[in-house]
Amino acid sequence: MATRNGEQHEVVVVGGGPAGLAVATHLKAHGIKDIVVLERETEAGGVPRHCGHWGFGWESHRRLMSGPAYAARLREEASHVNVRTGHTVLAFTGPGTMRVHSAETGIVQIAAKRVVLATGARESSRAARLIGGSRLPEVMNTGTLQQLVYLKHMKPFARPVIIGGEWVSFSALMTCAHMGIRPAAMIVEEASLDAPWLFGVGARLRYGVPVHKATRLVSIQGTEHVTGVEVETGGARRIIACDGVIVSGRFVPEDTLLAGGLCGSPVRAGNVQGQLKTAGRCVAEARHIAETLVKELR
Repeated sequence: MATRNGEQHEVVVVGGGPAGLAVATHLKAHGIKDIVVLERETEAGGVPRHCGHWGFGWESHRRLMSGPAYAARLREEASHVNVRTGHTVLAFTGPGTMRVHSAETGIVQIAAKRVVLATGARESSRAARLIGGSRLPEVMNTGTLQQLVYLKHMKPFARPVIIGGEWVSFSALMTCAHMGIRPAAMIVEEASLDAPWLFGVGARLRYGVPVHKATRLVSIQGTEHVTGVEVETGGARRIIACDGVIVSGRFVPEDTLLAGGLCGSPVRAGNVQGQLKTAGRCVAEARHIAETLVKELR
């Protein structure tokens, strides 16, 4: 609903990934009609839309799907919700009030009785991990790799190393395999994998990629392009030849919008809160969050 000072809605969901779409869909199904989802990307669906491998959907829909198919399913379920893509929330200006930018309308003010923050999480940068060496274009996180491979059909390198031993690190491995990329190694700083140990066996046997545990990345080698990485294991250092580096995992909540304390008390849904969860788990939890919101709004 438009007002002299902008728009006023019953619920505004910031983020159109799995959690945000699930909250909005469930609210709509339970009689909350005035809902707006604000998504900064050109298409809703979040990270799964550029994860071309299978493994999505079981926890929320009891069927296995590829990432893009799962994202499409969530968008279809939210087809009767006002989902605005290409809309970026710049900042909160007060409790339930925010400045939003889009190419079509410019900057507008939108307010809501309740705000749901579903902005997800992001992988830690190389700077946050204190990784030294050259800053080169072939160094990227898993999300960037997946976008290049699945959305732009690009092959950014042929023999990268993957840094990390989390679930997403093996997602990076499967993304590489999709494009015919064979990583030179997986480097895991911890003594054990955060993902199930069988994943490490699969990396070696299925993909032919060695997994080096208790190994620290010291620096990235190269001047114009990546030529190798220096690693340390048990005090001994060596160089692994490679042409790219995938820095994966160590997710942190994407909650920079909360800085300044002007937002009031938004409801958090998905990976912006708590321990990192799968997309299916985010959807399942978001449905419960929506049920609580329905009781508050009625």
